[in-house]
Amino acid sequence: MEAFLDQLVPDELWELFQRVMPPPPKRPQGGGRRRADDRLILAAIVFVATTGCTWRQLPPGFGASWQTVHRRFTDWSRARVWAKLYRIILDELGSRGELDWSRCAIDSVSVRAAKGGS
Repeated sequence: MEAFLDQLVPDELWELFQRVMPPPPKRPQGGGRRRADDRLILAAIVFVATTGCTWRQLPPGFGASWQTVHRRFTDWSRARVWAKLYRIILDELGSRGELDWSRCAIDSVSVRAAKGGS
């Protein structure tokens, strides 16, 4: 299972993600359950996003309930983690010349024209 998780969240992605991830909330009363591992939660989110399964269909091998994964996804979304991560990835890969912008061009072949236009 560990190799599978490493495929979903490789070390380089995890390092970038840690730069934008908000600190875990403090529980003033203490106690409670131990917080689920953030990297496993991220892997579960990537799994849902890439397979198209629903939150409820999440396999138990991720070590957290689907509710926990969804809650963390919602918390991170509110904190704009995904937008920040996207920006960092663009900056990092772009600065290293690893982005091929030529594939992003739009031409008349990829734009659908309406029938009977003026």
